[in-house]
Amino acid sequence: MNSESQFEELSSKNILITGGAGFIGSNLCEKLLEIGANIVCLDNFSTGHKKNIEPFINNEKFTLIEGDIRDLDTCQKACKNIDYVLHEAALGSVPRSLKDPITSNEVNVSGFLNMLVAARDNDVKRFVYAASSSTYGDSEALPKVEDKIGKPLSPYAITKYVNELYADIFGKAYGLDTIGLRYFNVFGRRQDPNGAYAAVIPKFVMQFMQHESPVINGDGTYSRDFTYIDNVVQMNLLALTASKKEAVNEVYNTAVGDRTNLVELTQYLKEYLSEYDSEIKNVEVKHGPNRPGDIPHSLASVEKAKELLGYDPQYKIADGLKEAVKWYWDNLK
Repeated sequence: MNSESQFEELSSKNILITGGAGFIGSNLCEKLLEIGANIVCLDNFSTGHKKNIEPFINNEKFTLIEGDIRDLDTCQKACKNIDYVLHEAALGSVPRSLKDPITSNEVNVSGFLNMLVAARDNDVKRFVYAASSSTYGDSEALPKVEDKIGKPLSPYAITKYVNELYADIFGKAYGLDTIGLRYFNVFGRRQDPNGAYAAVIPKFVMQFMQHESPVINGDGTYSRDFTYIDNVVQMNLLALTASKKEAVNEVYNTAVGDRTNLVELTQYLKEYLSEYDSEIKNVEVKHGPNRPGDIPHSLASVEKAKELLGYDPQYKIADGLKEAVKWYWDNLK
């Protein structure tokens, strides 16, 4: 287990978190404020929520900049006097990118490039960014190993792969330290259950809580390496503090190294939610067509992160789901 003292060096550092009002970003804000860092949150609230950062607004170590990463001047202003950047801002979702590839590209590629330029111009020490498991594309190899990828299956996947290419060039051409974290199906507290592109776990939780039947895309055998938010927070802190030279200017799977199919996932959710409402046991699960752009299976090797960053994931799927279900029940019921 990584102790709090391990990250004490981040105390009093100036850290910019883009997308800081989002699901992952707000959890990073919370943890780094606990450690004692000075946080600047940049968000345009297109997918993030003010309620996620309400607990921090009056904290003297927290500054909110309401702005868009598609504007270079905003990025330059946000990076002023910053030691480290955690770049979480992006338009997620494969279906959204298929419906509107132009906006996904503007935010995820042009916005990302703006942030890299601003980080370079302001002498930021390290730029840690949210990459994605979607980069593995049509590669059928399991588990997924960082240096073996396939062809992208969606505009979203293309944008996240381009991020990795740009980060690599900024490391080589300008000496900017970068680390990419390929997130695998992150879930947990503050993940938004609403909207057309809600992630599967919060969406299913809300439907079960309302006694509505969730719809699984396909027969339910598609599997994912579902990763609890606290594992992701740990990875970001390790990436910020990594001191081995060979650990920097790399990408890492950010996952558990275990997979769960969608039928198993709904069984877990019914079991844990039934502890709060026994009627949920009787809610039927339905099946619909497979979704375009979806990869059948996703399972990460986390050996590289363990070896070079000291990663030690604390939450398997069952433990994380128990925590997440409790949070949703307490906050959304």
